[in-house]
Parts: sequence; structure tokens; C-alpha cells
Amino acid sequence: MMAIYGPLRLILDVVFFIMIVHIIMSWLINFNVLNLGQQFVAQLWYGLNRLLEPIYTPIRNILPNTNPLDLAPLVAFIIVISLRDYILPAILF
Repeated sequence: MMAIYGPLRLILDVVFFIMIVHIIMSWLINFNVLNLGQQFVAQLWYGLNRLLEPIYTPIRNILPNTNPLDLAPLVAFIIVISLRDYILPAILF
């Protein structure tokens, strides 16, 4: 079971930290601490969006439209934490 648990846990950990970076970066961009006019910041931001958009899109289709507030990252974050810490260990051990 560790042969299955280890790689799945690693994938969920990587997704968790990518989502943390994306969430913090979105706050910094919205509060004008980071500027998308800088090439490195823009490339990092668009790269993170391309990585996480396949996760967020199905969640956005299910959630009601709350225009100024995007709840998809929060829901995806809760799902990843639940899978990583509660569901995966309960299934495999």
C-alpha cells in the first residue's frame, strides 16, 4: 500500500503548495504589491493559472456565480486537504 500512498501523497502535497502560492500571489496582485507589468510576475501568474484552471473550472461550473468573489480556489483547497489528510489514509490503511 505504501507504493500507492507515497506517490499519491506527493502529488497532493505538490498541488497543495502550488495552490498556496497561487492564492497568496492573487492577494498580492489584488492589493497592488505585485505588478503584472513585470515579466517574471506575469509569467509565473499565467503559468499557475494554466496549471490550476483544470481543477477550478469544474468547481466553478457547480458553484453559484459570486462575481467579485471566486470561491473555486477555496473549495479546491479544502478538497485537496481532505483528500491528503483524511480520505487517502483512511482508504489505504
